[in-house]
Amino acid sequence: MSESLLFDAVMMLGFGLVFVLIFRRFGLGATLGYLVAGALVGPQGLGLVGGAEAKIGVAELGITLLLFIVGLELNPQRLWRLKKEIFGLGLMQVVLCGIAVSGVVWVITQFTPAAALALGLPLALSSTAQVLPMLQSAGRLRTPFGERAFSILLFQDLSIVPLITIVTVLSRNPADAQGPPGWQLFAYTVLAVAGLILVGRYALRPLFRIIGNLGEREMFVFAGLFTVIAAAAVMEALGLSTALGAFVAGVMLADSPYRHELEADVEPFRSILLGLFFLAVGMMLNLHAIAERPFFVIGMALALIVTKLVIIMGIGLLFKMTWRGALALGLLLSQGGEFGFVLFAQAQKAMLIEPEAASLFGAIVTLSMATTPFLMRATQRIRTEPDKDGGTREGPMSDGANALIVGYGRFGQTVGQMLIAQGIPVTLIDTDIEMIDVAANFGAKVYYGDGTRLDLLRQAGAGEAELILFCMDGDQITVELVEAVHDAFPKAAIFVRTFDRRALIKLKGAPVAGAVREVLESAVRMARLAMASLGVDEEEIARTEDMYRARDKERLKAQVEAGDIRAAVDRMITQPVRGENAP
Repeated sequence: MSESLLFDAVMMLGFGLVFVLIFRRFGLGATLGYLVAGALVGPQGLGLVGGAEAKIGVAELGITLLLFIVGLELNPQRLWRLKKEIFGLGLMQVVLCGIAVSGVVWVITQFTPAAALALGLPLALSSTAQVLPMLQSAGRLRTPFGERAFSILLFQDLSIVPLITIVTVLSRNPADAQGPPGWQLFAYTVLAVAGLILVGRYALRPLFRIIGNLGEREMFVFAGLFTVIAAAAVMEALGLSTALGAFVAGVMLADSPYRHELEADVEPFRSILLGLFFLAVGMMLNLHAIAERPFFVIGMALALIVTKLVIIMGIGLLFKMTWRGALALGLLLSQGGEFGFVLFAQAQKAMLIEPEAASLFGAIVTLSMATTPFLMRATQRIRTEPDKDGGTREGPMSDGANALIVGYGRFGQTVGQMLIAQGIPVTLIDTDIEMIDVAANFGAKVYYGDGTRLDLLRQAGAGEAELILFCMDGDQITVELVEAVHDAFPKAAIFVRTFDRRALIKLKGAPVAGAVREVLESAVRMARLAMASLGVDEEEIARTEDMYRARDKERLKAQVEAGDIRAAVDRMITQPVRGENAP
C-alpha cells in the first residue's frame, strides 16, 4: 500500500509539474495543465494511477482553503469600496448568465429543467484561478478594469455556497430527501455562522495573539489549518456546506492583524491541494464519452463563450464602460471555471445528472478555459483603447498599499504618518504584538508578520506596491534580502533604515533607492541646538553642518569602497577646523 501511494504520488506530481510548466509557457494557465495531466495518468488515459474518487475527497480540501482565502480578502473597507461592483456587476452577471446558459443547455440537450439548472448555473462562473494571474501579468489587476473583473470573480466565489444549496434543494437522491427541511437548514446556517463569528472574536483572535507573542511560525501554520478544518467540520456535522464554514472563518479573521500571516502560511497548502483537485478531476473525465460526441463538446463550449460574452458585455455597457472595455471584460470572463467541477460533482451526487454528463460538461469547461488566452491575444488590437491627446492612461485604483512599511516602531511611525498625510495608501507590518495593540488604540491598522519573508510581502501587496520601506530596529537587513526583494518585486523602490555606518557599509551593491542612518539627523539637530544655546551665529552653525556632512559623505564613500570601517579616518573631525580647512 505504501509503495502504491508513493508511485501514485510520483506519477501525479511528475505529470502535473511537466504539463503545468508547458501550459504556463504558452500562457494557458496552470489549471488546464493539471486537468490534462490528470486525464493522461488516469484510468482512461495511460492507466498509471487509479482511485480518482478517493483522491478527490482529500483534494477537495483545496476548494475549502480557497474559500478561506477568499474570506480573508473581504475586509470591511474593501467590501464597502467595491460594493457597487460586487453586488451590482457580480450579482447581475451570475443571475443573467446562469439563467441564459441554463436555457441554452435545456434547449440543446432536452434535459429536465432541474438538470439544466444544475449544469447551467455552474457554467455561469468563470475561472478565478485562470483570470487573476492573467490580470496580474498584464499589470491590470489594480486598475478600474481589473477591479471590475475582480469584483465579478469575488461574487462568483461567494455564490458557490447558495449554488450548492440550490443543487441540494433540487436533489432526487433519497438520502437528501431524508435530510432536514429547508427552513431547518436555514436556521442551522444562521446559528452556525453566528457561532463561528463569536468563536472567532472571543477565542481565535486571543489564540493568534498568544502564538504571535511566542514567535513560532509553525504554530501559525498549525492554527490556521486547524481554523479552516474545524469550521468546515462544524458545518459538515450540521449537514451544511463545508465551503461556507471555511469562508466564514476567513471573513471573521479578515480584519484582524494576522490576515497577511495567515494568507502566507495557508497559501502553499491551498495551491498544492487545489492542484491535486484538478488532477483528480482530470482523472475522472470520461474520455470515451467525449470522443463519441466531440461536436457536442465543441458546439456547447462555443455556445457558452458567446452567451457569456454577449451578456457580460451588455452588463459592462450598462455600467458605463466603453464598448472596448466591455468587450475585453466579456472575453476575459467567457470561460467556465473550476467551481463548475465541484457543482457538477454535487449534481451527480444529487442524481440530477449522469456521470457521462458530468464528464461531457467538464470537458466543455476545460475547452472554454483553453480558448481564453487565444481570444485575448486575437482581439488585443480591437480591445485596446486608443490614446487620447493630452489624456492619461488607466492608472492604479487600489485599496492595497502603494507603500509597505515593515517595522512600525518609533521610526516607522514617523515615516508612515508622513506618507499617509500625503494620501499614499500604506500597509504596516510588525511582529511586536504589544505594539500592534497599542497602535490599534490610536486608530492605526498594523498587521502581524515577518516582513522579511517574500511570501508574506507578496500577500500584503508587494507585487503592486511602489515603495517597500524596511524600518525595523537593529541590523536585520542584508544585501541578500534586499536583492531577493528587488528580484521578486522589481516595480517597488526599496528604502532601508540602517542602525549605523557599519550596517550601511554592508549594503554595498544592494539595489536600494535610499538608506538612512537612524540617528544621523537627530544628532545633527542636537548639535545645532547646542551651538545656538552658546550664542554661535546661525550662519556659522550652517557652515559647520555643511562641513561635517561633506566630510562624513567623503569618509562613508571611502569606507563603502574599501569595505573597512577604518578607511579615511583622517576625515573625522577630532580638532577644531579653521581657516582654509573650513568649507
